Amino acid sequence: MALYCIGDLQGCDGAFERLLAHIGFSASRDTALLQGDLVNRGPDSLAVLRRCVAADGALLCLLGNHDLHLLAVAAGARAPGRRDTLNAVLNAPDRPLLLDWLRTQPLARLHPHGGETLLAVHAGVLPQWSAEYTVALAGEVQAALREPDYALFLRAMYGNTPARWSDALQGSERLRAIVNGLTRLRFCTPDGAMDFSSNESATEPPPGLLPWFELPGRRTAGQLVTFGHWSTLGKLDRPDLLGLDTGCVWGGCLSAVRFGKTLAQREWLQVACPQAQKPG
Repeated sequence: MALYCIGDLQGCDGAFERLLAHIGFSASRDTALLQGDLVNRGPDSLAVLRRCVAADGALLCLLGNHDLHLLAVAAGARAPGRRDTLNAVLNAPDRPLLLDWLRTQPLARLHPHGGETLLAVHAGVLPQWSAEYTVALAGEVQAALREPDYALFLRAMYGNTPARWSDALQGSERLRAIVNGLTRLRFCTPDGAMDFSSNESATEPPPGLLPWFELPGRRTAGQLVTFGHWSTLGKLDRPDLLGLDTGCVWGGCLSAVRFGKTLAQREWLQVACPQAQKPG
């Protein structure tokens, strides 16, 4: 049985189908961790969601910011964006089934492989969080999404504050900070405050900012963390970091990593993608 991690799909189901064929994926034998942003901007978010639901657990999904946006729009908690491509999902006869499935997906997974574990998130991990604490915090958001009045959470989800994590945070501020760290984070100040003013490449960070994974004292240092979300960063392959968003929706590639007997044994597999939208 093979284990894969796959980068941001963003509704590019055609590329997803070609990648699964390219890697020889078998739902009865293999497991793939999808790094979030299953939907939006690409041409066929509906097909992506249906494929994931039909996979019956062989495709282990995370929620990204675009997936949460779909839930917020569907719940009337957020207006659609000008560049959204979500109407097919919103008008589908199986919309309730698909959205209910999406609400049950986590924001982080700690997945075992070969006696080790990998931590999968969509965007980033705050430096104060261990791998286990990250998954526990993600569970708090997942619990809020499963409540009958989950639209209240979605209405309070948006905003850039609080910028700093504190274990004492409560209520909507606590959940918002968790969501921002796991689904939006790219840069932090050296003392760990989140900054959302830039999405530039990590090779040229804005003055006074660092990529989240370069912060000193990060508690997940040494733990393999896989993430997406950062197409301007592109492919990142370090012993304890895998960045998998290679800009499929923008005309880049859709990337997968296949692990061998250990997490250090890795093979990158990619398929080219037609450009669905222009960046910017």
